[in-house]
Amino acid sequence: MRVLFDTNVVLDVLLAREPHVGVAARLLSLVDEGRLAGVLSATTVTTIHYIAAKSVGRESAARHLRELLAIFDVAAVDRQVLLDALGLDFADYEDAVLHEAARAASATAIVTRNTADFVAATLPVFGPAELLAAFTAAAARE
Repeated sequence: MRVLFDTNVVLDVLLAREPHVGVAARLLSLVDEGRLAGVLSATTVTTIHYIAAKSVGRESAARHLRELLAIFDVAAVDRQVLLDALGLDFADYEDAVLHEAARAASATAIVTRNTADFVAATLPVFGPAELLAAFTAAAARE
């Protein structure tokens, strides 16, 4: 399974945001172990750096990004992704861009804490706990 991670899921781990950090950390561990293929949108990477630098400082933010970039693929956000996102019926353009970046990167799903923002998605969208449960069930069947 190749899953694009929404910014909020990654920030839950980096900023230890309760009560979400536990499940999000398990998902990132699956990516780190190579059991789940993780993808970040290029816009997510810049947003994470901006928010993390304010919270933990620039050096720590850069260290965290290097760790993330070592285990995640990055979905490009180019002109076509931005144009395709404009044609979607999403309430939030940023979410539409994330969706189209996921499609362009051949992701098979998106994980986000804001699943309601993705009702127009053509890809499966999971909350973090839902994705962990689906992954665990699929692994048990193998």
